Formats: sequence, C-alpha cells, structure tokens
Amino acid sequence: MKIFKSINKLHNDVNFKANIGFVPTMGSLHKGHVSLIESAKKRCEKVLVSIFVNPSQFNKKKDFRNYPKDILSDIKILKRLNVDYLFIPKTKDIYKNKKYMKIKIPLKDKVLCAKFRKGHFEGVLAVMNQLLKLIKARYLFLGLKDFQQLYLIKKFIKNKYYIKVVPVKTVRFKNSLAYSSRNKLLSSKDIDIACKIAKRIYSFNLSIKRNFKNVSNLNNLKNNISKHNIKLEYLEIRNKFTLSKKINRSNYKIFIAYYLNNVRLIDNF
Repeated sequence: MKIFKSINKLHNDVNFKANIGFVPTMGSLHKGHVSLIESAKKRCEKVLVSIFVNPSQFNKKKDFRNYPKDILSDIKILKRLNVDYLFIPKTKDIYKNKKYMKIKIPLKDKVLCAKFRKGHFEGVLAVMNQLLKLIKARYLFLGLKDFQQLYLIKKFIKNKYYIKVVPVKTVRFKNSLAYSSRNKLLSSKDIDIACKIAKRIYSFNLSIKRNFKNVSNLNNLKNNISKHNIKLEYLEIRNKFTLSKKINRSNYKIFIAYYLNNVRLIDNF
C-alpha cells in the first residue's frame, strides 16, 4: 500500500485514468468502513482510501478534538485489506483559506441532522468538493448508515463531477446497532442500551411493512425509547427520495438521532 501525504506525490504516482474506487473516511476504521472497501475492491481495479478528520463539519471544537483517532491501527487494517493507496492530507492541503470550508445547502434540506447540527453538512459538502477536485476517481463509495449525508452528497456532485456514487449497506453490531466510530466512546452498558433502541426501531419498521397504518404508532415508539437514559433529538419518518414528509409504503424511511452519555448516535431503517 502506498501512503501519500503530499498532493503532488499523489498526482504523480496514481493513474486516475484507471478504474479507481474512492473511499473517504475520517479514520477510526470499523466494519462499516471494511464493507465500503470490500465493495470498492469488487468493482474497481484500484482502491484509494483517504483519512482526514474534517474540522469544518464539527459544530464544537471539543467534538473535533475528541473524535476518536488511531492512525496506526487504521494503517494495519488497510494493509490487511490490500488497499492500494492511502491519502492522509493536512488541513492546509484541503482548505487554502476559510472561504472553501462551507458550502450552502437549500433551506428545504435543513431537516433531520441538518436542522440540529447547524453547519455540519455545509462542512461535509465542502470537504467532498475539495477531495473530489484532487481525486479523480471513477467511483465513490458511501455508507447508507449516513443516509442524509449520502443524499446531500449525491445531490451536490450531480452534473459537477464525473464520478458514480455507490451506496453500501449498513453493517450492524449484533444485528442491531450500526457500526460507527463514535461507538468507541461508549461503555459496554451504553452499547447494550443502543442495541435495544435499534432493535425496537427495527421491530417498528417490520410492523409498518406488515401494515402501513402502523406509522401512526410513532409517538408510542418515542415514549418507549425515551424511557432509556438518552436524550432523543429526533425520531421521524420521511420520504427516502426527497427527505420530505410525503410518505407512503414504498418510499418511507425511519430516522433517529439521540445522545447517550453525551455521545451522539444516528441511524435509519
């Protein structure tokens, strides 16, 4: 595996005319990332992974500082997976100045996480814009676990970059909790609580599939989940194609965000 910290070296040594799959990450790799990389390996001749903890998508400097990092472990995982290229840029390489650190999103998209984490997706789109200027890959692999992020990135890069977005299925812990780098900040007791919450939403989703009228039981689910020691930020059912509230049995998706001992977790079903 070739490791690049220089943009010039990256451009000199990587043939971007080849069939390259790009997997952008913030490091602290887990099974969800492994699934993205394995999907890329199946589809592409070469796989390029980036590790960059993007400062512009964090609302609080404390959250940015506390984001879990373990670059040596990440490199071991990537070598084991036979990844071809790893790009580890510095902030100054990605953002030449502050005006590139935010990209506006439409008002109608300021729902769910975009409503509660002001400026977050503006930062996500900014870093994707900068990375895709540097990395001329053919495919971009993103996880369905971060569904709103995937939705906004696809919308933003459409007709802007010649790259195909490949969504990859969420990988779950004990068939319930979605893998996330933030899980590393949780205790085993917290993990158990998060797993129970995921299972309850999964069961609720099954009940809707059996009878769509069961969407009316959402408030009951909220009350049930809130009995756990959590701070529920939102639990909503929205249209998976537009993120609007115009739902039916073929387009709905359940979204949740909550704090468990000051760690923010998100998921969708």
